[in-house]
Amino acid sequence: MNFENIIVTQQENIANITINRPTKLNALNKKTIEELHKAFSALDANVRVKAIIVTGSGEKAFVAGADISEFASFTVEEGTELARHGQKILFDFVQNLKTPVIAAVNGFALGGGLELAMAAHFRVASTNAKMGLPEVSLGVIPGYGGTQRLSQLVGKGKAMEMIMTAGMITAAEAKEWGLVNYVVEQEELLPFCEKLAGKIARNSSVAIAAAIKAINANYTNCVNGFSVEIEQFGLSFDTADFKEGTTAFLEKRKPKFE
Repeated sequence: MNFENIIVTQQENIANITINRPTKLNALNKKTIEELHKAFSALDANVRVKAIIVTGSGEKAFVAGADISEFASFTVEEGTELARHGQKILFDFVQNLKTPVIAAVNGFALGGGLELAMAAHFRVASTNAKMGLPEVSLGVIPGYGGTQRLSQLVGKGKAMEMIMTAGMITAAEAKEWGLVNYVVEQEELLPFCEKLAGKIARNSSVAIAAAIKAINANYTNCVNGFSVEIEQFGLSFDTADFKEGTTAFLEKRKPKFE
């Protein structure tokens, strides 16, 4: 896959997406969001891909926010559609992807950048990472799911504080608050994420997709997460992966999931 603003690579069953706009600190513009959608969609459809790592090029920024120049003169209607379309094709799309997505947060993850990281299934940060949602300093609020996902991850009070102050937090604070799972040195970030992805890749992709659906259901309005879990648990019994996994366990061997 060839793109203008992102680089997609694959080694065995782990894919990497690198947002590559270094002169803009990897800021998300309309074209980059569209390219990310296409890349995630293609990788999710590829049965050989068991995990996806998304990161930013260079050491300064994961994604330093949205490209403000694109929407500074928008009307109410245009702003509403910007948020609705972006959430549909990228942020909600990534959250509900069947393939696990790990955000490798290197450097600044601000605004839309932090929102993209939060849409991933979990996050690993480098020690130099700084995270924040500074939108209120521009007279607007987070529009790509930030008000919802941040409060789910760090709690209402911390989310209110981060959004209202428009301030940044360090990687250590992000780990303490539950925003990221791990903090590692910059040079260890991708190798560490690849190691985690390798652990994921050894397991059943079918079961992992079902688990993602069940976990996300708990955060979806008017959906009973327990009911979704029961449904997905039951459906697992009719999969080849269940038969292979249980047979391998009884035969005391490692499973070979197709």
